[in-house]
Amino acid sequence: MICLRWGVECREENLTYFCTPKGASIFGWAGADGIHFCFIRGFGSMVFVVNPMNTAKNYVHPLAENFQDFLRLLLACGDAAAMEQVWMWDEKQFEAFLQKNLPTKEQQILGEVSLKMGLMPMEYPWQYMHLLQSEFDYIRLKYTEDYYDIDMNPSAEPRFPEWKVYYEGNFWGHHGRDHAGKEITLNQQFDWAGYHWMIPAAYSCSKGFVIDFCMRVETEKIHNFIKKWNLGVENDSYDNFTSEEQMQMESENPLYFQFHPELDLNGKRLTVSHGCSICFHPCLADENNNAPEVKWVSEHYGLEPSYGWVIYRKSFPWKSKRCQEIISLSLTMRQQPGSVPGPHFKAHASGDKFTFSHPVSGRQYTLTIQNLEPQTLPQDRAVSERWIYPSHFITMLYTISPNPDESVLVSDCAESDQPVETVSNNDSFYPKAVRSVCCIGVIEY
Repeated sequence: MICLRWGVECREENLTYFCTPKGASIFGWAGADGIHFCFIRGFGSMVFVVNPMNTAKNYVHPLAENFQDFLRLLLACGDAAAMEQVWMWDEKQFEAFLQKNLPTKEQQILGEVSLKMGLMPMEYPWQYMHLLQSEFDYIRLKYTEDYYDIDMNPSAEPRFPEWKVYYEGNFWGHHGRDHAGKEITLNQQFDWAGYHWMIPAAYSCSKGFVIDFCMRVETEKIHNFIKKWNLGVENDSYDNFTSEEQMQMESENPLYFQFHPELDLNGKRLTVSHGCSICFHPCLADENNNAPEVKWVSEHYGLEPSYGWVIYRKSFPWKSKRCQEIISLSLTMRQQPGSVPGPHFKAHASGDKFTFSHPVSGRQYTLTIQNLEPQTLPQDRAVSERWIYPSHFITMLYTISPNPDESVLVSDCAESDQPVETVSNNDSFYPKAVRSVCCIGVIEY
């Protein structure tokens, strides 16, 4: 085999990349970034260049109609680097690159050898390659499974499976031996609880009834939430916020909404047995945030990508063992209560009282401390074969008057001490100071 020296080298092992097309026969390498040159079965003697470092959809480009033209292009350009990058340049940029990268003495000598072989430099190299690439049908290129693997090729366009919905499944797959449900088109839209809702379809399965709920979220609300909490790539973990802040964020998050649906099917009430949800975030790129399953569901239902969407899938088991014929169907949706942070107070001794207002209803309540004392957890409950649990704590008994209609939960503002693993090589389990609770020892001598 001829060993070319214009930025093209031969190798004994021509290992393929995720973006190497099916049927490729590699004959040369650029020596950097995995760039390689090849013929592809089904395209005759046409020469292609493959660059795994290019952007998606630009991994592969044709360079020459045949190997002879490929050599003529090398004679005209002096190096394969100009040819590999020609797809993203206009003619002026191409000529400027050639002027800055004049042929070396070695390239000139090899050029003379090629001339003796009867090869003349391509007269208009940019026009030749530009015309070839502009007229080429890239859809004809076929790739291996690696090309569509998100782990190997994060820029890959996901290949969605056939749309099927299972009673025992979710948006990521299913388990069990049940068959896919029969789709029932509903296309119902309504406004409720400050959101616009769509119920595009339901599915009648052997074990029950499945409904997909699509909740639309205004993009402005999402932007305002992100701005208020200064959320970003470096600040997107709940661990960066206190428990109180997490509770407040959950109550304000426009993409977080809990509801409980009930079905009346042929006069019988069906309740949810299980469900799942996924979220489409319009403020971040798909490769950073939106999983392939999100795009799959969004495209299937034709959800407008300029909005945020939360898609809930709820499963309702049949009252009988058989799939039921639907004669009448009605749906009731109830918003589930959420938690919001309340006021702070300090408890010193029994008899202390604290008056506060409910942060939502505004009702006035009085909390009275009935008992406050330190206690110690028994040794057999504080230590296990693997863990040592915190053993000292304080119990507080209290009453609230008048008896609240809402649920009221009293919790410590400081995080509790974490259990310690007795034997571990994993640093993540070692004791750490958390929030405002820590212990410091000082030795003097």
